[in-house]
Amino acid sequence: MSTRRGYTGYDHTQGGRLQYLFWGIGVLAACLGAFVHAGEPQAALVLWIVAPIMLGIPALFSSLQVKDEDDHLLVRFGPIPLIKRRIRYADMIAAEPAKSHFLDGWGIHYGPGRGWIWNLWGFDCVSVQFAKREFRIGTDDPQGLATFLTARIGAEAGHGPAGDHRPDDGIPTGARA
Repeated sequence: MSTRRGYTGYDHTQGGRLQYLFWGIGVLAACLGAFVHAGEPQAALVLWIVAPIMLGIPALFSSLQVKDEDDHLLVRFGPIPLIKRRIRYADMIAAEPAKSHFLDGWGIHYGPGRGWIWNLWGFDCVSVQFAKREFRIGTDDPQGLATFLTARIGAEAGHGPAGDHRPDDGIPTGARA
């Protein structure tokens, strides 16, 4: 956690559990590909294509980091951070703990009527409301993330405990006589 401009930042990384399954399938496919190479070249080719895919998926989806970055929230899968999204606090209207449904699955999904969900493991999430859409962030810290986002949304609107300015006159609270 870091402190900037009178509010406490947020940085939480959730670890996944499915990478072990993917690694096991990848190693098994590589071993089978080596054993069937001479007798069944087409089967070996399929196994050699499956193996690096199964070994590579965990490099992209083994963790989900949610981090405060000044004027936006960073949500990224990792440890290789190729898949990420930055969400401006100014665009958020509300945030509250929620539960995802089994049909939402894990990973990145769009559900009609439910919006986007980025989820790594489990069903706990935080629902972030925007003017015309919803974005759900899977986390094993739903209360902590929702509390942080609610404070930041209040700060962006100019009120609440994390606000630096009063909405009526824009004068910094420390500059009042």
